[in-house]
Amino acid sequence: MDGCPFCAIVSGSGGHVVLDHPDAVAFLDIRPVFKGHVLVVPRDHVETLVDLPPERLGGYFGQVRRLAAAVESGLRAGGTFVAINNRVSQSVPHLHTHVIPRTRGDGLRGFLWPRRRYADEAEAASYRDRIAAALDRREPDPAA
Repeated sequence: MDGCPFCAIVSGSGGHVVLDHPDAVAFLDIRPVFKGHVLVVPRDHVETLVDLPPERLGGYFGQVRRLAAAVESGLRAGGTFVAINNRVSQSVPHLHTHVIPRTRGDGLRGFLWPRRRYADEAEAASYRDRIAAALDRREPDPAA
C-alpha cells in the first residue's frame, strides 16, 4: 500500500529485517521498548488482526512464535512480551505484532498501562455477556 512504512520494508526498502518469510516479515522496531524489540507483520497489507484472513492465521502466528523463541534464545532474554494493538495505539495502520525481550528486573511492569477492577460481579457479568453475544454475531469458530 502506498505510503505504508511497513509495506515499504516488506518490499525491501529499509529496516533491519530479521525474518523474510512468505507468511511474515520481521524487523527491529525503530523505537524499541528494549533493544531487540521486533515487529512481525504480514507480507500483505492488512490493518488489524480482525482483517487477517482466517486461513492465514496459522502461518502468521507460526512466524510470531518462531520470533519469540529466537528473541529469547538469541538475546539470552528471560522471556518475551508479545502484543498487538488494533486501531487504538496502533501507530502504523498495518497489522504488527510486537515481540519484546524481557529480563527479570527490566522495569517493565505487567502490561504497559494501569489495571482496573470491575465494580462487582454484576458488572463483570455484564461485560462477559456483551462479549459473548458479539461472538455469536461474528464469523463462526473454525474449530467447531
